[in-house]
Amino acid sequence: VQLQASGGGEVQAGGSLRLSCLASGSIIAVSDMGWSRQAPGKQRELVASISRSGRTNYADSVEGRFTISRDNAKNAVHLQMNDLKPDDTAVYYCTADILYQRSAPLSNSRKNFWGQGTQVTVSS
Repeated sequence: VQLQASGGGEVQAGGSLRLSCLASGSIIAVSDMGWSRQAPGKQRELVASISRSGRTNYADSVEGRFTISRDNAKNAVHLQMNDLKPDDTAVYYCTADILYQRSAPLSNSRKNFWGQGTQVTVSS
């Protein structure tokens, strides 16, 4: 199982970016998905999360500016980021709680997976 994130880049303050993340592999079911970020010298923080049923949760710092969504059929999660600020500059990681099939030994297992991270840079 792997998570592949895309959509990062550089934008001026006030601009927008859309991040996407696709989970692939021997997936049986995906429950909670989300996005976290880590800025230089700061602790990693949860930005937004979404349950399989669509219930969302946001960090206070992004509430009203960011929107998380998902496509259960594609095992994908997206983060629409509007009105970006320099403080949003960070590496963004997608996360997913996944029930998957292991091949050796043959069994089902659940794990919280992380993507490789995508850089978002907001200039003032």
